[in-house]
Amino acid sequence: MAVLIDPPSWPAHGTVFSHLVSTSSLEELHAFAATAGIPRRAFDEDHYDVPERRYRDLVAQGAQEVAGADLVRALIASGLRVPARRRAPKLRAVLMTRWEALMPEVPALGGELLDRWAEGHREYHTPAHLLAVLEALDLLLEPADEPLRAAVLLAAWFHDAVYQGTAGEDERASASVAAQRLQGIVPDAVVRDVERLVLLTATHDPAPDDRAGHLLCDADLAVLAGAPEAYARYVAAIRAEYGHIPQQAFTDGRRAVLQRLLTLEPLYRTATAQADWTGRAHMNLARELESL
Repeated sequence: MAVLIDPPSWPAHGTVFSHLVSTSSLEELHAFAATAGIPRRAFDEDHYDVPERRYRDLVAQGAQEVAGADLVRALIASGLRVPARRRAPKLRAVLMTRWEALMPEVPALGGELLDRWAEGHREYHTPAHLLAVLEALDLLLEPADEPLRAAVLLAAWFHDAVYQGTAGEDERASASVAAQRLQGIVPDAVVRDVERLVLLTATHDPAPDDRAGHLLCDADLAVLAGAPEAYARYVAAIRAEYGHIPQQAFTDGRRAVLQRLLTLEPLYRTATAQADWTGRAHMNLARELESL
């Protein structure tokens, strides 16, 4: 476990900047930054940008000096690096391409949804999460699912259209937005199904014969089966999103969420997710629960 810093060489705002990263977890990185008095606004998805004037001070506080190339290699090896396609400028273009393939007649609606997903108070329920859900659906959807495809993908786009951190209310508000904005654009039956699917993401407990529900819920929970580093990034983002909640109250609530997920039987409903994700997800959930 280490916090690394490269020499200041990245010009911006009349000075040059270093990158500050962790080789183990974002929690370690945020804790070091907070102790060093680095504001959270300096965090850029997987690193902090710090001005040259802070370089020697941060080294004195324990940041290890490494060359820029070595820092990048260490960040990649840690699993914490955010790929280019998931970074904000590139991410919006990637997602707009997906929206226009799905709903080419209403590009403005895709832009409106991305504005919602990019709201400043979000830490986990962001465009990166939306892309992760859509990429999970790429893996889960089968040729036989074609009749369900549009409703499932639209539900993915709308499922966190409203996010204020209030379980149940957010899903109801998001479902309402979907019903309002899709009316007259897609058939009424699709509107109703999208609304129903968005509401399902409050419990992730679809009926045994609800294939569309299985697809969306499994994709939304795919993050639980990530590599340890990716799962740690998810946990840190969730905590940041609830930063206004005192630690004990957050721990109690998080423990209840983990226990509920561990008792879902099965956790995943599609055959692909059951086979590929269940073991890793249970391991991650159990490890986090034990840590609390």
